[in-house]
Amino acid sequence: MNQHRLFLGINHRYKSRLSSVLAPQSSRGHSPPSSRGYRLAGSEAPTHPPTSMNQRRLFLGINHGCRRRMSSASASQSYLDDLPPPPVLPHRRVVVTGMGLVSPLGCGVQSTWRRLIDGGCGIRAISPEDLKMEGFDEEARSHAFNQLTCKVAAFVPCGSGTTGGTGDGDSSSSSSSEFNEDLWLRSKDNRSIARFISFALCSTDEALRDANWIPSDTRKKERTGVSIGGGIGNISDILDAAQMIREKRLRRLSPFFIPRILINMAAGHVSMKYGFQGPNHASVTACATGAHSIGDAARMIQFGDADVMVAGGTESSIDALSMAGFCRSRALATKYNLLPQESSRPFDCGRDGFVMGEGAGIMVLEALEHAEERGAKVYAEIRGYGMSGDAHHITQPPNDGRGAFLAMTRALGQSGLHPNQVDYVNAHATSTPLGDTIEANAIKSVFLDHATSGALALSSTKGATGHLLGAAGAVEAIFAVLAIHHGIAPPTLNLETPDPTFHDGFVPLRSPKKMPIRAALSNSFGFGGTNASLLFARPPTPSQ
Repeated sequence: MNQHRLFLGINHRYKSRLSSVLAPQSSRGHSPPSSRGYRLAGSEAPTHPPTSMNQRRLFLGINHGCRRRMSSASASQSYLDDLPPPPVLPHRRVVVTGMGLVSPLGCGVQSTWRRLIDGGCGIRAISPEDLKMEGFDEEARSHAFNQLTCKVAAFVPCGSGTTGGTGDGDSSSSSSSEFNEDLWLRSKDNRSIARFISFALCSTDEALRDANWIPSDTRKKERTGVSIGGGIGNISDILDAAQMIREKRLRRLSPFFIPRILINMAAGHVSMKYGFQGPNHASVTACATGAHSIGDAARMIQFGDADVMVAGGTESSIDALSMAGFCRSRALATKYNLLPQESSRPFDCGRDGFVMGEGAGIMVLEALEHAEERGAKVYAEIRGYGMSGDAHHITQPPNDGRGAFLAMTRALGQSGLHPNQVDYVNAHATSTPLGDTIEANAIKSVFLDHATSGALALSSTKGATGHLLGAAGAVEAIFAVLAIHHGIAPPTLNLETPDPTFHDGFVPLRSPKKMPIRAALSNSFGFGGTNASLLFARPPTPSQ
């Protein structure tokens, strides 16, 4: 089609140019049209097709130009047609070689996992001081606190200690499980670092040390990327800035205001600290952010963009404005303000909303051959990453759970595993009346007899951690990997009366269960109808 259009265009210009020099003789009536005689433009005397030297040169020149342009067009098209196909990329398997956690259960993978298995809970009552309203007076803070219908949240425990233990949970060298704000947040060098960024930096430090991957070689840094997302970011700074506008103090706005609120700055700071020059990526997909960040990072390794990726999610949005927004949407738990540790109760009949949490989860992902070459320990392999959209409602999933079903089945399809080979599911279940039931039915639809027989272990760890929003998917993916690594499926806290959708052997775990876990699925679903499922499996043996 392009050649044809080019030919018509050249031919039209050729005819127009020729007619301006050679006019038909019949236009003056000197010869009948059949004679096909020509005259020079402006001449009265008729002439036959050009016979003079000048006419011949003009005719041949135009004809040669036409042919040359046609030849050039054909050559150009031929060049395009001769382009080789893209190279066939080798299949790269992706494994987890390091992990880091900052959570309401503690700072560090070891202490967090231990408290989770022991039935610990990181939820407590909030106070006006927790609302991050430093720019407001005492009366405004007190009024905001009284207006909130939810008075519980899951905070990261803070102190002067350091990150505790190594990622494998086998070390006993931990000096503290508290987050050190002085180290990660309050130093003069950290003025551009908001709380959610500091959580990511702390978790990354643990994950990289766990993976034994802090390269100094330029080539290795260029082949290492970062994929860390967040759900909300730093709302409290925005609130303080709005107060400055109201009080006509805008000139006192920090020059670091913008860098502190941008969600991609978590990935940016990690990249800058360690000199990683591979992909620098930040997903923002509400409560599915952490899972998407890990899944996207795995794809980048599979596609050859990097050999190693630092991936996960981070969040610190327990503030007056964020809590007020979720309260107004009736998403938060309100019935258990006097019993904070009973407020998050996934799959229980008494649930009435989720509990906001904060923290970060970071994984070091690596191409299998790269990990083997350097002798890295491998916790698990990422076998599947499924995504879908509900296309239904801004906050509510469809009653048939089709979006969740598609995400899980797509992850299974990529993995090459049969549903019966999945031994544990870490559910997204946030303790909302509608969402938990819909997800449970979707899980049952995917796993069928494997679920109802009781062979499939199921739990939601949000009873212990609350809902970490943009960090939830990453933290819970780490829990799924640890379940495989240690052979223990974690419990669901506060499950007193299971939802009526559960029957036969299909019931969430009330206590930890020791069992061999070949593969584990972790679900994450977010506002806007965005869904992600990550499927992890035992590390491959050398023969595989």
